[in-house]
Amino acid sequence: MLHGYTVPLTPQGQSELTPPPPWHYSSDCIAVEYWADPAAVAALLPPGMDPDVASQGRAFFWFLDWQFTGSNDELTDPARYQYREAFVLIEAQLDGKPVNFCPYIFVDNDSALARGWTQGYPKKLGSIFQTRTFSLLNAAAAPLAAGSRFGASVSAHDERLATARIQLEAPVANPATVFNRPTIIRRYFPQLSAGRRDKPAVDELTLSLMDDLSFANVWSGSAELTVPEVRGEDMHKIAPLRVGRGYRFSMGYTVTDLPILKDYLA
Repeated sequence: MLHGYTVPLTPQGQSELTPPPPWHYSSDCIAVEYWADPAAVAALLPPGMDPDVASQGRAFFWFLDWQFTGSNDELTDPARYQYREAFVLIEAQLDGKPVNFCPYIFVDNDSALARGWTQGYPKKLGSIFQTRTFSLLNAAAAPLAAGSRFGASVSAHDERLATARIQLEAPVANPATVFNRPTIIRRYFPQLSAGRRDKPAVDELTLSLMDDLSFANVWSGSAELTVPEVRGEDMHKIAPLRVGRGYRFSMGYTVTDLPILKDYLA
C-alpha cells in the first residue's frame, strides 16, 4: 500500500508535500487597499462571477509571514512549513453577494504551493519579504505604534512584482469593517492528453472556508503601492490607479473543508 495525502505516495507516507487537514495557520500581515481599472478587474473574473460595480475596481494587495501546522507538530519543522506569501484579492459578486476573488498569488514554499493548488489558489513560486515587529524597542523594532513604518515586496524570477510601504496611524477597533468578504477561488487542473487539452480535468469555483478566523493588533495608516510591468507576468494590468489605506495585523484560522460552489464540468 502507498500512503500520502499528496504526492509523492510512498509505503511510509512520509514524503507527501503536505499533510491532510486540519491545517492551522497564524500570520503577521500587511494589506494595502487600492483601486485598479474596473475593466481589467472584471476581465479576471471566471464565469458566473460578476463585477462589483459599487467597488469601482477595489482590491487589496496582501503580504503574509506564515506559521503552519497540521496534526503532527509541523510548527517545530519551520524549514518545511514556515513560509511567506503575497496575493491580490479583487472585489466581485457571486449570486448577488459581495465576495473577493484571488487572481494572483505567490509563495516561497512547496508545501504551501501544494495546499494552495488543492484548494484552487493559483500559486506561483516567488520571494516575499515584509518588515517584522519586535518587542525589544530600538530603531529597527518597528513597534505597533503610531508612526511606525513597514515595507513589503514580492519578486519572482529576479523581477520585482510589487512594493508596498505603510505608516501606522491608529488601531482599528473592528476588523470586520475592513475584512468582511468571503474569498472565492478557481480550482483548475488541465489535461495533457492529446485532443483533450481544452477540456480540464477539474474546473470548479470553491470557497476558501476559514474556521475560527480571528484578527489581532489591527492598525491602519497611510500606504504606498507600486505594481510595475514585468515581462512574463500580467499583474500590472490591475496596478493601482489610486491607493487607499494600509493595514498591519495578525491573523489566524483553520482549514478543514472546501465547499464546491460551481462545477463547470457538471
